[in-house]
Amino acid sequence: MSHENCSNRLAAPLTRKEFLKLTGMSMGALALGTLLTDVFAADAPAAMPLNLLPRVPPLPAKAKHVIHIFAGGAPSHLDTFDFKPSMDRFRDQTVGGLSGVIWPSPFKFEACGKGGVQISELFPHLRNVADDLCVIRSMNSEIPAHGPASKLLHTGSAILTKPCLGSWVLYGLGTESQNLPGFVSLGGTPEARQAAFLPGIYQGSQANFRAGAPMNRVLPNLTNEFKSTPDEQRAQLDFAATLDAQHQKTVQGDEQLEARIGSFELAFRMQTAATDAFDITKESEATRTAYGTGDLAARLLCARRLVERGVRFVQIDAGGWDHHNNLTDNIRKTATSIDQPAAALINDLKARGMLDETLVIWGGEFGRTPNTPGRVSEASGRDHWSNAFCCWMAGGGVRGGMMHGETDDLGREVVKEPVHIHDLHATILRLLGFDHTKLTYRYNGRDFRLTDNYGKIVNQIIA
Repeated sequence: MSHENCSNRLAAPLTRKEFLKLTGMSMGALALGTLLTDVFAADAPAAMPLNLLPRVPPLPAKAKHVIHIFAGGAPSHLDTFDFKPSMDRFRDQTVGGLSGVIWPSPFKFEACGKGGVQISELFPHLRNVADDLCVIRSMNSEIPAHGPASKLLHTGSAILTKPCLGSWVLYGLGTESQNLPGFVSLGGTPEARQAAFLPGIYQGSQANFRAGAPMNRVLPNLTNEFKSTPDEQRAQLDFAATLDAQHQKTVQGDEQLEARIGSFELAFRMQTAATDAFDITKESEATRTAYGTGDLAARLLCARRLVERGVRFVQIDAGGWDHHNNLTDNIRKTATSIDQPAAALINDLKARGMLDETLVIWGGEFGRTPNTPGRVSEASGRDHWSNAFCCWMAGGGVRGGMMHGETDDLGREVVKEPVHIHDLHATILRLLGFDHTKLTYRYNGRDFRLTDNYGKIVNQIIA
């Protein structure tokens, strides 16, 4: 399926909407809500075609799946992956353009793995998988405010309502799982899973997943409230398909209706598939122990189970990094919650032969200042800073055991190999087999893309 200069056409109004409301198809599809967007909404453009069948990308690529761990709140690059020993020369000094005084990281760093990747003591488990990590230390953007910066990271735009990264990936590649949503969001804000002007079938499905949650409550409306048997539900779907065939012959083609019935079929199949995928108790005790305890550990283990079942894109909210105060204690707690699960995820994917085809991404919306307001104390923290920050990637055709880019002695400005958010998006799409300038969707007379009119592929990090 070509995505270059795709044109939309207005779909006919649904003539059987009332029928769909009144039939007994209560297997969780009728009130899909956050599960699948109303693809027949009056303001939703139709796609050509509307389907989720897996597609081969136009360019050679290793990555087939993405697990995006969003470190919302903006982690301090200076205390995590951007080691700045030279900051000691400026300790407690006031530097032009910055209030307060320079505060070197209170944490020790170590050159890890064969590649000598510098990793803070906050991440003892990630140190053990350093040779799988590609740390980008030269991330940058123009926006130091959480809301618009997060929106930029997820959608490529800080202002306009645009499709998120996961929706673009699903639009381009379809999904290998026909029994689960192709894009699952484990927590996070709506903009992290929004399809915007892309057809609603490409929107992320929010899963209310947490450790110990009842499996039949993870996805909204999955439980059959009317106690219909599987055979009764199957008969209802078959009846709807028969009426649809007659409708197509006697009236006209209706893509929105086709998509709606397709969502019913998906919800019917998901009653078994979803409860199985989200049930991490089926994992061995050794595997569960490797990931650790807590909701974040459970979500990362669940992400592996989803990808293993063909889900194309999994978005995980792993926030809590907004450390304006008491950074020394608070960042340690936040880092601990992700360190063991993230390392376990990488090891688990590698052991199952899945790491090469699964791109794992971790990072926030911007970084933190090298100074702290006032004097250094136990209550010290760092303020917002978007001129320089970091992220890391693993698997999916990325070169492991390397650091890309550099910042100055204070970690304040990028001085080598800058990577803007648009560049990161362009590189992610390339790892998945797309030229970011050609994965487009025509809307309101214009061909839109994730990277807008920007973006350069960071070829140095591609294996």
